[in-house]
Amino acid sequence: MSVSVRVPTILRPYTQGASEVSAEGGTLVEVLDSLDSSYPGIKGRVLDESGELRRFVNVYVDDDDVRFADGLQTSIKDGGQVSIIPAVAGG
Repeated sequence: MSVSVRVPTILRPYTQGASEVSAEGGTLVEVLDSLDSSYPGIKGRVLDESGELRRFVNVYVDDDDVRFADGLQTSIKDGGQVSIIPAVAGG
């Protein structure tokens, strides 16, 4: 299944500057694996050393935050969209 992945500015060096790329997979972890095969190193910026989502990275499948869904096992339909959004701190 092909999905669209929105890439934040901070990760665009991995995608040769592209703000949106295509990846394959039926779950978020499959999409991240597909991304990493096309754009080596990007998965390591989204997942921590234990293979979980980094604390300050938010990932949405369509409009749903995966932390409130099934995490890395969140299903993605063909033609769906994944958005990677770094958390912003401020005060």
